[in-house]
Amino acid sequence: MRGVPRAELILPVAIVAAATILAISEFMVTFEFTPPGGEALSQSLASDRHYYALLLLAIFAVASMLVAIATGLRSFAIGTAVLGVAALLIFLIVDLPDAGKLGTIGGDSEFTFSTARAEPQSGFIAEAFGAVVLGLATVAFATLNSSQLRAPIARFTSKREDADAGPARADDRGTVAPALAQSTSARGQEHPPRRLQGNDR
Repeated sequence: MRGVPRAELILPVAIVAAATILAISEFMVTFEFTPPGGEALSQSLASDRHYYALLLLAIFAVASMLVAIATGLRSFAIGTAVLGVAALLIFLIVDLPDAGKLGTIGGDSEFTFSTARAEPQSGFIAEAFGAVVLGLATVAFATLNSSQLRAPIARFTSKREDADAGPARADDRGTVAPALAQSTSARGQEHPPRRLQGNDR
């Protein structure tokens, strides 16, 4: 089980991915207003509905998460959860109830009295996925303790230390062997083998 990534390493990745998808959805079409059996008469961008609120919440959620990882302070982790839940509530309260809803298009006189259905588009799907994942991931992130919050930095630091220490150990092995050989050779020169003389036989 050692090779399986832990929650404290998976959650930051999930938060960044969900926040990115949520931010992108603000520039996409959320609904197309289509009368029954007809073609789309108008469309609605997410930014027109939220005034870029989801984009700001996504950015601040990632920023708060990074501070929590860097400092290990749970208050920032809880702040991350508050921002994630706020984004989820905006989706649930503002956009989800309008999906598939019949209504009257206003603004343009041509469509003022046209009854149309709000058909969810790709922006709605991206917003739904990003908001749900961000909300759940940030709440789970807020349950981590200080050491778990700092786990990504500790893991990165230990990898760098191992990478730096690896070549050093290799160099040590490379220099110790010649030094040992030189030392043995020097001892041999200091005490050369004594030749046997005739009297010694």
